[in-house]
Amino acid sequence: MMSLGVPALEAVAGPALHIPDGFLSAPVSLAGWAAMIVAVVVAARRAERTMSDRAVPLMGVMAAFIFAAQMMNFPVAGGTSGHLLGGALAAILLGPWAAIIVMTAVVGLQALLFQDGGLVVLGANVVNMGVLTALTGWGTFRLLGPITRGGGVGYIVAAGLAAWLSVEVSAIATALQLAVSGTSPLSVALPAMVGVHALIGIGEAIVTVAALSFIRVTSPGLVASAAVTPEAVR
Repeated sequence: MMSLGVPALEAVAGPALHIPDGFLSAPVSLAGWAAMIVAVVVAARRAERTMSDRAVPLMGVMAAFIFAAQMMNFPVAGGTSGHLLGGALAAILLGPWAAIIVMTAVVGLQALLFQDGGLVVLGANVVNMGVLTALTGWGTFRLLGPITRGGGVGYIVAAGLAAWLSVEVSAIATALQLAVSGTSPLSVALPAMVGVHALIGIGEAIVTVAALSFIRVTSPGLVASAAVTPEAVR
């Protein structure tokens, strides 16, 4: 996710995924809150039904890891910087429903503690950076399931692609919301968001693959205990 000041966002030279208050219209902000509430309620119910008790502590550990990892920025072209989003990583380890809960907590705490994104538009930010990244990451990883069996290169490729695509989908959603709100024309916001976040997505993929590889080597049982079957996410 890219993080820039308000003037840079207004110029759409490098818009950020953390949308500040005042950049979305009231209807779009309300729609974001409605979508977030529905997503969290559905996710909570399905996670409660499908996840084992052993996976619950892992949700807290994952939330803490993502929250801490997001404090570390990496440079991107044009003087901007990005950092881990973590939705794909959480979804691959925990499944989409638990990942949505984890990411909602992370994005919400960032807004409350560090003013990363506005409170009025918190719903939209959670949807963009939490719900969409988790669903996209999980869906992509499951779609590439045949190449992940047995681990190895196939697992790395699938995880990396899932992470990269999750960032791009989040960037596209942000651009669409800014355009519908009249903040920036889609013809300007979309190329800017997609172009810069394609680079940030590479960093997301590297961090995601590194974290998964480390966990699979040091604690392979952790991944197995947190695994969610395809039937469980229906």
